[in-house]
Amino acid sequence: MIDDTTGQEPAAGPLRSSFDRYLQDKGKGRGGEGGNYRRNAARELDRFAEWAAGERGDDDWTGITPEADRDPTFEDLDERVFREYARHLSGDRGLKQNTVQTYYAYISAWCGWCVNEGYLEAHYAQRASATAPLPDDDGRKPGDQQAWTPEQRHALTRYVDAQAREAIEAYTTLPDDVDPLDKQRARYAALKAARDRALVVVLAYTAVRVGELLRDSDDPRRRGVRWEDIDLEDGSMDVYRKKQQWDAASLPDPVISPLRSYRKLMDPPTERWPVFPTLDQRTLAELVQEELADRGEPSEAIDERRGEYARDLLLTLDEDIRPPSITTDGARSILQRLSTAAEIDIDHPKHDYLAPHGGRRGMGEVLVRAFGYTVAARYLDNSEEMVRERYSHIEAGELGDVATEALEEIDSVPQ
Repeated sequence: MIDDTTGQEPAAGPLRSSFDRYLQDKGKGRGGEGGNYRRNAARELDRFAEWAAGERGDDDWTGITPEADRDPTFEDLDERVFREYARHLSGDRGLKQNTVQTYYAYISAWCGWCVNEGYLEAHYAQRASATAPLPDDDGRKPGDQQAWTPEQRHALTRYVDAQAREAIEAYTTLPDDVDPLDKQRARYAALKAARDRALVVVLAYTAVRVGELLRDSDDPRRRGVRWEDIDLEDGSMDVYRKKQQWDAASLPDPVISPLRSYRKLMDPPTERWPVFPTLDQRTLAELVQEELADRGEPSEAIDERRGEYARDLLLTLDEDIRPPSITTDGARSILQRLSTAAEIDIDHPKHDYLAPHGGRRGMGEVLVRAFGYTVAARYLDNSEEMVRERYSHIEAGELGDVATEALEEIDSVPQ
């Protein structure tokens, strides 16, 4: 059949034959190999292909070609297939309604791309009959509702500050005749505590997205903020924004002192060093061995050199072997550890720790209440419309106060 809108005949072939090209078009970075969207879309496309082949779903589900001994092709797709998939996602699988909407959206986007590329003759996934089984969207984004309260923020920042002060004092007050390895252990402990404190205050007070601050293994452009990106005198930090461009983020006063103390303690060999390097021992060990081998060091000499240090991180500093930044997942692990250690009371259906995005959202609450939506939007690097939508509960509460005041005033008037 020839498509009336494109003049092309829909392509034949298995569904998976289009996946790599689609993901490359949607990916970020060199060759379209990076990006969270690409990773999530790849996962959902694989699930859709498995479902279509009968490898996913109820026990009695045999796929969309039950009588044919072959993989499903584009010729097998129509709006009834997408309707069945919407019904499959909406089934009793423990998925929230917005999650169902999100998962279906990945498949729908691929379907639309297939129309443009000539694989399909129509956007079946968006037809009313196909989307009918999907649950209503309640307007909330799954997992993105936590906001650090002022009490939680103060508890966490107080805890990491106390830990950093104690570790730094323990290192800087060591006697001159202390064993060199003991001194290295104390320095490492101080560096780790200072790094954790710096990370917490940046997340708590700058409202920078964690993906803009740290390394994203799926996006090569997000390599983590470096010391060359930070200006402590001007109070600014260059980050690669969500809108795919570099921009300056503000560093308020509570962030400056912890960063300055941390930098002095680290004394990075170059400005290109990551502000938040990984401390994963296996990663650093492999990095040191590979780098020193590339410099011509024999394996025996490398082992001997590593033996002089309590931790490979200290060797990387002395030899200017630049480690990678921690990842966004690494930041979540750090915050899980710190939230538990600080014994912070957390009541949230999804997170049992203070998640990174909660720091940004909590700062947004503070800014909206103090300065309004326009100022908050500029600080959060969002549109005012989006900020109003995300923080609509604040305006609703304020309007409720106004209504209460008006009612009290009317009720006080003698009848």
